[in-house]
Amino acid sequence: MTAPALRLESVTKRFGSTEAVSNLTLAVARGEFVSLLGPSGCGKTTTLRMIAGLERPSSGSILIAGQDVSTVPPEARDIGMVFQSLALFPHMTVAENIAFGLRMRQRATDRLTDVVRAALARVRLPGFEDRYPESLSGGQQQRVALARALVTSPAVLLLDEPFSALDRSLREELTLEFAALLREIGATTVFVTHDQEEAFSMSDRVAVIDGGRLMQCEAPSHVFSRPASARVAQFVGMSNLLPVTHQADGGMLCKLGRLDVHSDSASGRGRATLVGFRPEDIEWGESSRGAAGLRFTARISRSVFRGRQVQLDLEPEACPNQALRMMVESSRALPDPGSVGVFTVPQDRLHLMEI
Repeated sequence: MTAPALRLESVTKRFGSTEAVSNLTLAVARGEFVSLLGPSGCGKTTTLRMIAGLERPSSGSILIAGQDVSTVPPEARDIGMVFQSLALFPHMTVAENIAFGLRMRQRATDRLTDVVRAALARVRLPGFEDRYPESLSGGQQQRVALARALVTSPAVLLLDEPFSALDRSLREELTLEFAALLREIGATTVFVTHDQEEAFSMSDRVAVIDGGRLMQCEAPSHVFSRPASARVAQFVGMSNLLPVTHQADGGMLCKLGRLDVHSDSASGRGRATLVGFRPEDIEWGESSRGAAGLRFTARISRSVFRGRQVQLDLEPEACPNQALRMMVESSRALPDPGSVGVFTVPQDRLHLMEI
């Protein structure tokens, strides 16, 4: 069996008495794009720094192409890296920046010009060899940083929130462009981000990290629609969570009523203790009539305009202290705050999970 391009085995990192990363195990296949997704301070950047060799694990092993590199210095690891700050050398031209890694590794020194030219063509910057970083736009600097990281054909490419400083439209453009390029060349990529849209749109798998622990690592669509726990659900926007009680016939009850789902349809990781549903999955008015699922009466306590959508905060009649959030397209005719209506969450949008 071919070894994965990257494997972390029971990796733990402590800073004094603080455990920043706890017993993390993760394998990344050759050519796979995996995102480390989580809130600030969750341990994702520390994990990336350990892969890069900028931090040494307190325990556990890191293997690249089957070789243990846990104690190998960064310059001796077969990696490429694009930092959040990009770290382009301001006193070097674009060509010199891209060639820097090749010179350090003494590769292709007899044909540097051709290699640099090909690298720039790959990132759509032909003819930029003699320009300096200060003369480039943010998007162009991103492309140069990526070309520099890829020119050595690393076994693993590490991306540390490289799009965070860009405006939204440019960020969306570059994420899709970079993801397509990296798939085209078969690069094995580990990408750190706190942005769900970036992670979901670029990745083959998303590894959600919280409190230094790997909570879930699956395809983006699965993490989005079938979060493994309450913490993952809240982070990916499934904000409506209700405790459930199990009945003898296998059914369950929540504060809003009976759930026509059985405990054996839960995540498979254990006995479900919560039911969750996304704000956009709540239906009301004509669209909810006759639909199978969880039906409840609620008062609209607040309406918040958010551009393409409007957020409606609901107070269910059965449990007024259990606030629910609903998202509706702003183009629809909307009820006024204070009005009462019947709402439905379709059967297939209810997700059972553990705490």
